[in-house]
Amino acid sequence: MRLIIEHNGKTLEANLANPISIAIPLQSGNNNPNAFGIQAPQFTPYQSGGFIGSVSLGGSVNCENLLLNAHGNGTHTECIGHITNERFTINQSLKTYLLPAQVVSVKPTDNCIQLDAIQNLLLPNIQALVIRTLPNTKDKLHSVYSGNNPPYLSVELCGWLAQQGIEHLLVDLPSVDPEMDEGLLQAHHAFWQYPYHPRVNATITEMIYVPNEIEDGLYILQHQIAPIESDASPSKPILYPLQ
Repeated sequence: MRLIIEHNGKTLEANLANPISIAIPLQSGNNNPNAFGIQAPQFTPYQSGGFIGSVSLGGSVNCENLLLNAHGNGTHTECIGHITNERFTINQSLKTYLLPAQVVSVKPTDNCIQLDAIQNLLLPNIQALVIRTLPNTKDKLHSVYSGNNPPYLSVELCGWLAQQGIEHLLVDLPSVDPEMDEGLLQAHHAFWQYPYHPRVNATITEMIYVPNEIEDGLYILQHQIAPIESDASPSKPILYPLQ
């Protein structure tokens, strides 16, 4: 199946049969990225009376309880409800699932991605921006970020992206803010323009992994989330190259 779009005066085509996932698979145990000291996910068989939800343990079916925290255990998409007293959920906030996206590769300066690293790269009329940080290694698939001061985005950059109409920001970092910022989350606030001009349908996706073979450029992004009424959900963003 092919998708034809008109973008910036050009006719572009995406082959929907060739999806590229930029999500990190979530599994039980410690072989996941981890941030903020949050416990590792645990998938355990459900048990009740004589029933056990594990075929390998003698049960008739596999039926697991999933214990996880979207923010600290892997690829996740969050909404403005992450920083508000008001109840906003990702299931209600994310309204658009297929949209033009740009992949850019940047190297942090002094542990921070600054405005000037992105400003001259951004294409016009882009709704989603996917930021791949350099160096880009497979260590990102299971990095322990907790206590290691990972890179982050500047407040100025996040505010500028909001002004440029970027509705969906995707990064391969555990957060757009510094790990230790006394709970200010200034970059989150700047991107969501909260509290003065809240962008309730904008999202931030963190802890993605963009393989090196994916070139910088224009794509169609497909957002996939679980329909969870919480501020964030484990997610599976998909890219389709545009020609």
